[in-house]
Amino acid sequence: MFAPGTHTEAEVFAGFIAMQLEGVRAAAFGLTDEQARQRPCRSELSVGGVVKHVTWVMGQRGRERVMDQAGHAAFADSFVLREDETLAGALAAFDEARETYLADVRATDPGAAMTEPAAPWDGRDEPTPSVQRYALAHAVEEFARHAGHADVLREQLDGATAGPLLMAVEGDPGNDFVRPWSPAPA
Repeated sequence: MFAPGTHTEAEVFAGFIAMQLEGVRAAAFGLTDEQARQRPCRSELSVGGVVKHVTWVMGQRGRERVMDQAGHAAFADSFVLREDETLAGALAAFDEARETYLADVRATDPGAAMTEPAAPWDGRDEPTPSVQRYALAHAVEEFARHAGHADVLREQLDGATAGPLLMAVEGDPGNDFVRPWSPAPA
């Protein structure tokens, strides 16, 4: 949990991003590979696919976006936990990417100049001069959206929600308002 305090701007961004990433990871807590691949809603999204996609997104920081055929294929594949992949493997990759990503965010000067890559899906066909603050705020928005996806998907699988899952992950005993998640008896 990221708490209020006297933080640098980069620490604030890293703290809020870390909270969203914790939510994504917690959505996978206690799932089997089969459950992580299930698509309980009308879309093609699965909890495992969201974990894998968020890992892919973290790996794109500071890289030029190339949406040629290979780039598009990698983007599309990032949403699917394939049969030859495991949830444990996806979570290990997520953890590694998260550590590197958050260290990079903490070391970033939010006011530093940068060039935001083209985003044709948003109607921007050319790179745009910007500052790191824009990219960091966009990361908060991107990861919050995917944490929400993961939360809804998990709730559809077995009723578990973010608060109790986070408590279970962190070993928190709970309080008068929220109890940690535990699997329903078989």
